Amino acid sequence: MIAQLYRSDRVGAALLVILLVAAVTVPVLSLAVGEASSLHLSSYAVSLMGKYLCFALLALSVDLVWGYCGILSLGHGAFFALGGYAMGMHLMRQIGPRGVYGHPVLPDFMVFLNWKELPWYWHGLDQFWLAVILVVAVPGLLAFVFGWFAFRSRVTGVYLSIITQAMTFALMLAFFRNDMGFGGNNGLTDFKDILGFNIQAAGTRAGLFAASALALAGGYVLCRFLTRSHFGKVLIAVRDAEARARFTGYRVETYKTVVFVISACLAGIAGALYVPQVGIINPSEFSPANSIEIIVWVAVGGRGTLAGAVLGGILVNWLKTEFTTGVLAPYWLFALGGLFVAVTLLLPKGIVGTAQDLAARLRPGQRSGTSEPQAAPAAEAAE
Repeated sequence: MIAQLYRSDRVGAALLVILLVAAVTVPVLSLAVGEASSLHLSSYAVSLMGKYLCFALLALSVDLVWGYCGILSLGHGAFFALGGYAMGMHLMRQIGPRGVYGHPVLPDFMVFLNWKELPWYWHGLDQFWLAVILVVAVPGLLAFVFGWFAFRSRVTGVYLSIITQAMTFALMLAFFRNDMGFGGNNGLTDFKDILGFNIQAAGTRAGLFAASALALAGGYVLCRFLTRSHFGKVLIAVRDAEARARFTGYRVETYKTVVFVISACLAGIAGALYVPQVGIINPSEFSPANSIEIIVWVAVGGRGTLAGAVLGGILVNWLKTEFTTGVLAPYWLFALGGLFVAVTLLLPKGIVGTAQDLAARLRPGQRSGTSEPQAAPAAEAAE
């Protein structure tokens, strides 16, 4: 598969190789290499890298709808958080009597708030398989309902972006309420184990990293398959000239809804992998600022390149880690804003998009100063 991908997408093939190698190498360096060695990776470093991969998958989900369909979503943080809450609820059910209050069924925050019984929507979440279904189903259902009304009402552009932002803000306010049954302001935390393994153990951390790397690789393959198929060509047509695509006979609202649901499901998976690695999920994940930050990741890496979204998600969050520790912490927002402005002005196609254009100009057989032909715009791409 990678060899076949290499012939048409060398950047994507390289990304998959890196992810597959990392899925094996990082756990080995964490578990098999002694702490005295300079090659040893601590559990903290493994969890931090795993978190970056989750953010990369989230950025990939946004690039699918923004880069290829022109849907600028400022609410994907909601899908990420919902997937995280579904997994967090399962992890809370696994605590059982080991909580602070020792209740065999109710999580600690429910005991503290004097809840008498478990809410109906918590039932069954002691089963991992149900949690996995909800990780995908809940964000997907919300995206479907949202898309059904918004896209059929032909809401587009900045108006759609504002509505998606309002959606995640409304969810944030709802989840802050203690009577919602999701932990209120404190959220869900103090997880003990996952699938019977101690969540703090080095082996579990390494396994979660490997799962994140494989999920990102699988997400990339899925997105690339979709964007290179006839379905993807129609998405590009909708992005470039929606009215023309509609007049050609395509049901634009259906294509938009489908890709929006797929994107939301990917974001939910990213959230589910993120929660056990950071050990907490709270309403701040719904913050509209988080969703706006995802757009910065995609723009920095390269909108409409998939691999660029992955690079942007990892790079920006690594820089965030560097700038939010020590003396550089107060300047993180200035650095993020400066990076976005610099990339917008100097690299309008992002890092990967600009690199691809440069490689096309330097490719043997092409004259200097020319680039490879662009994809056919509008409905012509779908025919």
